[in-house]
Amino acid sequence: MPGDEGFDLAARPWNSTIDQSVRAVAHIADADDAAALVRYAHSAGMSLAVQPIGHGASGAAEGTILVRTDQLDQLRIDAGARSARVGAGVSWNAVQAASAAANLTGAPGSSSAVSVAGYTLGGGLSWFGRKYGWAADNVKAFDVIDAQGRRLRATADTEADLYWALRGGGGDFALVTAIELELHPAPTLYGGRMLWPVQRAPEVLAAFRSVTGQAPNELTVWFSLFQFPKAPPMVGIDATYLGDAAEGSRLLRQFDDIGGRVSDTRSTMAFTALDSITTEPSTPTPSRHRAAFLADLDDAAVGKLLAEPVAPLLSVQIRHLGGALAEPSDSPASAISERYYIGFLGIQTKPDDAAAIQARSQKYLDALGPELIGRTPFTMLTPGQTARDAFSHDIIDRLREIKRARDPHGLFRSNYQVLD
Repeated sequence: MPGDEGFDLAARPWNSTIDQSVRAVAHIADADDAAALVRYAHSAGMSLAVQPIGHGASGAAEGTILVRTDQLDQLRIDAGARSARVGAGVSWNAVQAASAAANLTGAPGSSSAVSVAGYTLGGGLSWFGRKYGWAADNVKAFDVIDAQGRRLRATADTEADLYWALRGGGGDFALVTAIELELHPAPTLYGGRMLWPVQRAPEVLAAFRSVTGQAPNELTVWFSLFQFPKAPPMVGIDATYLGDAAEGSRLLRQFDDIGGRVSDTRSTMAFTALDSITTEPSTPTPSRHRAAFLADLDDAAVGKLLAEPVAPLLSVQIRHLGGALAEPSDSPASAISERYYIGFLGIQTKPDDAAAIQARSQKYLDALGPELIGRTPFTMLTPGQTARDAFSHDIIDRLREIKRARDPHGLFRSNYQVLD
């Protein structure tokens, strides 16, 4: 409760620029404990905001009981069935370590510090998405507590509407206690980061367009402009290839022809070492970000991207999509027709930074307007946006119908609610 020792730390979101004025924080011990909490909140007319670790906070949790699932840490790998049962408090680093021991892999994103549950409920844009689709497409079942406090198992055959909504529609429909995921055979993994001075950006971006124009689904390549603190501006390429080093190197050879490279970490790597590619923060960080899908990278878009310095942003990142992500998906995450994702990130070290970071991000968005689709991946939504920014009209309408049927009193309040 507010005033208790440890409350401020327990209530703090991962992004420390977000204020969470919650009424209490509950660390649930198991599914029975979760059910008891739901029944209490239902009887008391209160709302629950579930945040496994704290990523994705939007400021919408005011007045709620904030639910932490960190103690739901059970993890079981069934190598024969190529599946994992993952508690709602488990992060991707644990899943990757356990599945790698069985020569399998999940569908993690750029940071293994995030929880599997939160990431997957928002769709989950994976390093291996071009091969295996959204992380949500790889869900076999959810164990949940519904708004009446009942323990349910949602699959394609049982509680099918709930199963559909939870695969990318967010946590607005039930309290998820565990997820059963499909795993995939893990071949050799090759990848790493290449960096050049920013003056090489036109050449690097030209090679990026060429490589992504013919990349097999096993290859994922991301382009970034960087302004690291106390360092000159740089341009980088991050890549993973689900295969051996020789073929991965061949597919990326156009980058080897660009002179002036200052570092290159590419090598055969463990599936547990994905974090080493982008080296994202592993502790809570005061950040501001925006993201959108980008239809294409034509010459006009390239010119707009390279026209001005990145500062005061830390990075501008473009991820190649396509492959399995463009195939039909019976989930709210849905197929992505756009070829790229673009994200803008700034670190807010002092209050005055916020306006400058937001202004620079908006300037990029305005310049790229004709190429932007306007839809944002659910897990990349930011304060000021709503769930409507992540879904088509048909999908948001269906999600709202399920919300009204499953949780008519609004007991569950996700970071971005489908009813706004």
